[in-house]
Amino acid sequence: MQAGTYHFSCRFTSLAILPVFKGSTLRGGLGHALRRIACALRRQECAGCLLRESCAYAFLFEVTQNPKQDSSTENRPITAQRPHPYILIPPDDETRTYQAGDLFSFGLILLGPAIHYLPHLVFAVQEMGKTGLGKGNKNGDGCFQLEAVHQTDTLIFDGHTLNSSLPPRELALDPAPAAKITKVILTCLTPLRLKRDNQLQNGLAFHLLIRAALRRISSLESTYGGHGEPVLDYKGLVARAAAVAITSSSCRWTDIERYSNRQHTAMLMGGITGTITYQAEDLSEFIPLLRYCETVHLGKQTSFGLGRIRIEAEAV
Repeated sequence: MQAGTYHFSCRFTSLAILPVFKGSTLRGGLGHALRRIACALRRQECAGCLLRESCAYAFLFEVTQNPKQDSSTENRPITAQRPHPYILIPPDDETRTYQAGDLFSFGLILLGPAIHYLPHLVFAVQEMGKTGLGKGNKNGDGCFQLEAVHQTDTLIFDGHTLNSSLPPRELALDPAPAAKITKVILTCLTPLRLKRDNQLQNGLAFHLLIRAALRRISSLESTYGGHGEPVLDYKGLVARAAAVAITSSSCRWTDIERYSNRQHTAMLMGGITGTITYQAEDLSEFIPLLRYCETVHLGKQTSFGLGRIRIEAEAV
């Protein structure tokens, strides 16, 4: 599967007051801006639109049932909806108040066909800057200018001209490391929301982590990958993961409040944060799954920036 990573550098032109976690605010602002520039028919709903199949907004934000997954195969996880083909990477800092002239940056990962919509998204970010972000944007607060877009370390937009982007990275499952891995340290950098039996989990046994990784990889590769779903021993991997022990954990549940424009109400969007250490005789077969998910995140609401993880593997 192809993956393009882009870094947007902005400068505020008016006072901005943003939440501590900015993923929901960014996603909402970007979605509204993209819909304004992409929607030719100005419809209220996308479902019946004749232009849906060629619309940047519908493809990126209006996910529907996944058409490429075959539920006849019992050995793999199934997802009812196709996954969002992008992942927001909000800034790590907890700054809430920005003055005019302050810098502000965020990342965006585009997957598969979503890469073709990069020009639409650059323009949408510019329009989002005119509308403003955060509290008081209706009064002119939170406005900014998009100064640059980098792909890795290469400047592809200088504030005026969007140059040709670099070839996207080919994201794939790497071979398992040759060395025997006996310890894996997982850090949840943003809240990780996992469900089992329709219940959010406040603990993270290793088999739950591997189930989530397999579900994420299967869903993305079957929908956006050029080679279809990877052939993996799903049941065997989960069974072997169940024997892996947790040797230390600083896990905690962290709640984030977001405002839903569709439901017109504040909502809590929490998940697991902290660090967990797993140990077993050999964890090497799980490393490719976890490395893949370092890029694409895990769990629910990855499009907001949730489920960002970091893996440290210790060999014998």
